[in-house]
Amino acid sequence: METRKIGSLDVSVVGLGCNNFGRRVDEAGTRAVVDAALDAGVTFLDTADIYGDTRSETFLGRILAGRRDRVVLATKFGMEVAPDKVGAAPGYVRRAIHDSLQRLATDRIDLYQLHEPDPKVPIADTLAVLDELVREGLVREIGCSNFSAQQQREAADAVAGGAARFVSVQNELSLLERSDEADGLAGAAANGLAYIPYFPLASGVLTGKYRRGEPPLEGTRLAHYKERVSDEEFDRVDAFARFAEERGHSLLELAFGWLLSHEHVASVIAGATRPDQVEANMASAAWRLTAEEMAAIAALT
Repeated sequence: METRKIGSLDVSVVGLGCNNFGRRVDEAGTRAVVDAALDAGVTFLDTADIYGDTRSETFLGRILAGRRDRVVLATKFGMEVAPDKVGAAPGYVRRAIHDSLQRLATDRIDLYQLHEPDPKVPIADTLAVLDELVREGLVREIGCSNFSAQQQREAADAVAGGAARFVSVQNELSLLERSDEADGLAGAAANGLAYIPYFPLASGVLTGKYRRGEPPLEGTRLAHYKERVSDEEFDRVDAFARFAEERGHSLLELAFGWLLSHEHVASVIAGATRPDQVEANMASAAWRLTAEEMAAIAALT
């Protein structure tokens, strides 16, 4: 499995997004998915304290017992876990890291990410306490999520001397949702950050499993976000599928290959609810598009 860098961390180019665990997948199902991921060579697991109402972290803590060192473990803080557990104030950051460490049954977080900007707290204050956590050995690297290019720059400018700084940004990016390409991804390139795209398969639309005119199946991630996929979106999916087929590839291979053909993309974190989905994702990550193919995709969209 090819690896890329997130700061000092080596991660597999396909990661496992853990937001389904504890919500759509119970502990036994989570274990099956994690086992399949590790067997397939995935080394990067990305969760958050809010996923599954904290159950994602708890499940992972039990499932990774005895093999914690096999993975680069990332989690996030800042979104509302409870009315008194939210934000990026220094006091709460210390409480949040303690809670995550306990649930994950580990002594350190490899990549600790601020889940979203907190307009109530100066970013310098948050970075200062994150630097303390790095110096204390509780965190190896720090990152951010849902940060624009401007917010990335403000965070970089707030760091003095050799203090810890964000090494990554995790934002939404896919063939169907490209708006961050000119903002967050361009900012990552300018600010020297690894870029981690989430929702790389557009909540499953880019797997080809949805049909025009049919509502998403109840219980799927797509049904959680929208009532239906528009005809315009299906038109683009059809165009992407033809593009891939003409070159001997699948739509899924194009979804992964397009993202991984961006220099600053470190790992594509795809969620899974079944082991076969993990295996399909891993098998689809080998294609790297040429400059001409990237330009052709830009023309299609």
